[in-house]
Amino acid sequence: MQKLHDFRLLGVFSLVVLALVFVSPAAISAAEGGHKLVLQISDNDPQKMNTVLNVAANVSKLYSERGEEVDIKIVAFNQGLHMLRSDTSPVLKRITGFSNSMTNVKFHACGNTKAAMERKSGKDVPILEFAEVVPAGVVTIMELSEQGYTVVRP
Repeated sequence: MQKLHDFRLLGVFSLVVLALVFVSPAAISAAEGGHKLVLQISDNDPQKMNTVLNVAANVSKLYSERGEEVDIKIVAFNQGLHMLRSDTSPVLKRITGFSNSMTNVKFHACGNTKAAMERKSGKDVPILEFAEVVPAGVVTIMELSEQGYTVVRP
């Protein structure tokens, strides 16, 4: 009787091990609430800004086609903050349309950079209404990384 019990336990254990071997990281991530991506922009370069938006759109589309969720944060700091400025954004039209159609993409503007730009110019730096001003862009990236986000700087 003990041997039968041990055999059953061994069978159950083997099935659990096989299940763990064949479960993909994507399936694990999806089970945990989806994929998480942070895109960093720190340059006032329209080509890089468009690349960030292209990456966000492509990643979002791919996971949507797979039936999987993805949460994307775009964090702008240093000269990349111009991407989220309503007065100087070289991608204003595209990013406005993007924010309306891509509900899984959120924008974060560095508060430290905003304050420094305001001190230098002596006037308010207007940030697009859909962007959240965070205290520090780099700290936001660090904290998101600690929460399991993959950080990419296209």
